[in-house]
Amino acid sequence: MHPLIVFMRLLAPWPLAWVRGLGWVLGHVLYALAHSRRHIVQVNLSLCFPDLSESERQRMTRRHMVGVMQSLLDRSWLWHGSPAQLRRRLQLVGDVTPLQGDSAVVMLAPHFVGLDAGGTALTMLGGVQMASIYVPQSSPSLDDWVRDGRNRSGAVALYYRHGGVKPIVSGLRKGDKLYLLPDMDFGPQESLFVPFFGVQAATVPSLSRFSRLGRAQVVTVATRMTPSGYSVEIGPVWTHFPSEDVQADTERMNRELQALIATMPEQYYWVHKRFKTRPEGEPGVY
Repeated sequence: MHPLIVFMRLLAPWPLAWVRGLGWVLGHVLYALAHSRRHIVQVNLSLCFPDLSESERQRMTRRHMVGVMQSLLDRSWLWHGSPAQLRRRLQLVGDVTPLQGDSAVVMLAPHFVGLDAGGTALTMLGGVQMASIYVPQSSPSLDDWVRDGRNRSGAVALYYRHGGVKPIVSGLRKGDKLYLLPDMDFGPQESLFVPFFGVQAATVPSLSRFSRLGRAQVVTVATRMTPSGYSVEIGPVWTHFPSEDVQADTERMNRELQALIATMPEQYYWVHKRFKTRPEGEPGVY
């Protein structure tokens, strides 16, 4: 068994304060040693929050990297902890009813550090039968562990990214509840350039297209790390979406995302090169 899996199984019964404390220590180590990732975070923050001072960006970078490590260690109890632990540490906020019916729904699930807690809460506590797009891990043993952890409820249908869109659309037309993560830079192919905090960002228009092709409603599911665990916040069903304009729909998605980030900016996944793909003629930022 992979050493990381052994470690996480041993960590699962620990009190949450101990897990978070260890994550705090490892987050500061990450901040000190992971120079390239720290640089990426600081570039992203300088582009998205230009009014922050240098010291404010450094503090937010440190808090973010602590949150990244804490959320990583939290997967120990999310994937191996007891049902009682999950009930104590996970909270669903908002109306889960649209996710429990027969109609297709696409959940916009932004890349906050607690992302995996959202899927666990919806399936283990909310009784949601959902689908998600899965990217295999390079290590077979870690791939099995991640896949089994994300589907410990047995209520998740996993679509592999290399399988294309047809199975996903077919599932939606049968009533799937798709947990979609479209807010990363997946390269220039099929991406649109739309503003993200005022900066042109290559953005896949999959939320609009899956909603239209799958005849699905859209809700936002945002997972917030809290001192007691995670709060999984389900937003209302979007009105007047999708429209006939994919560009406008994708711009709306980023506006909705920005509003959520503003409520917990240090918890967004800034270690990703969100602005790696630049419009033609613009220089790289990293």
